[in-house]
Amino acid sequence: MTKQADFTKYMTDMMGSFPVDTSAMTEAFKTQAAFAEKMSKVALAAAEQSAEVSHKWTRETLSKMAPVATVKGEPADYAKSMTDFASASAEVAAENMAAFAEIAKKVQMETVELMMAAGKEVQEDATAAVKKATAEVTTATKKATSK
Repeated sequence: MTKQADFTKYMTDMMGSFPVDTSAMTEAFKTQAAFAEKMSKVALAAAEQSAEVSHKWTRETLSKMAPVATVKGEPADYAKSMTDFASASAEVAAENMAAFAEIAKKVQMETVELMMAAGKEVQEDATAAVKKATAEVTTATKKATSK
């Protein structure tokens, strides 16, 4: 029987002859992780604020529902009670929709700020990488031509 060749050493030697600078990937990962953390904070804050508005809205609606559920002396009082509830509900809905709009506007502004900052960081990282690559190529060229 023939013995199978172990290619582990060959592969290790081959990969070693192609040096790879992983610092750029490490920095990109760190930058992306920091950006994701900031975006998560914005999203979680918005979710918390939205939950508070929803809770407040539900509480207000239920408190305005109590007069509708009470026994009335005249049939017309039931209609008046429902009309009052509908009017109060519309007012509460308008207030709470405005609160949701403010939350959305704040999230939009914070997201734009984060995206602008991230774009600036990516541009700076790309510029640094190009400068580094240019310097390495220049050094390698000088070494190759001086031999």
